[in-house]
Amino acid sequence: MGDVTTSRQFGSGPLSRISALIYTLLVVELLVLLTAVPGLVALVLLDRSAGNVPLMAACLLPAGPALSAALYALRHRGRELTELRPAPAFWRGYRLNFGAAMKIWVPWLVVLALVGTNLGNFSAAGVPGWWAALLVVLAAGATLWVANALVITSLFAFRAVDVAKLAAYSLGRFPGATLANTCLLIVAGGVTVLATEAAPALLASVLTATLLWNSRAMITEVQQRFTRQ
Repeated sequence: MGDVTTSRQFGSGPLSRISALIYTLLVVELLVLLTAVPGLVALVLLDRSAGNVPLMAACLLPAGPALSAALYALRHRGRELTELRPAPAFWRGYRLNFGAAMKIWVPWLVVLALVGTNLGNFSAAGVPGWWAALLVVLAAGATLWVANALVITSLFAFRAVDVAKLAAYSLGRFPGATLANTCLLIVAGGVTVLATEAAPALLASVLTATLLWNSRAMITEVQQRFTRQ
């Protein structure tokens, strides 16, 4: 009887759960890098000029499905050492959500490319300074929207148009989550400016886990109100 009790308790303590989380984050990080590395390598090698902004956006295409798979894997992660299956969960999420993730990721990249190109040629355009501020706000709003959309499309099976509507609705419905994701965006942007464009990729699993944590209320409401129990 004592052996059975010990077996049941193995891997279920606080230290084991922390170890399980760290292991999951490391595996997910490696898989994100593996699936997004072609674009990341090209992104680092590109010259920083306004003319290359569309190419930079294209380099980020593989990152969308990779982040979606990471969200899926982290959402379905095992909490105990005996339940760890992060790699199969990642690849399952990658297969299930590739197309759905691209449907929201590509429009966001198009918006970023347009904003980046306009800002890169801002002095030559001769437009007022407030226009630049408006473009930055547009890019930030689009990024907050795509963060919500990625979470929704990674965890639920909705049409792209419904994902877009729910993601936009959630920005105002959950101001705490929107504020938290804004702080996350600032951190990611700061890391990029201070280090390199590839730096956020090295923290992808941590940033994704934080996004998932920030989205708890949104996930709960979507599950309760918009899915069949």
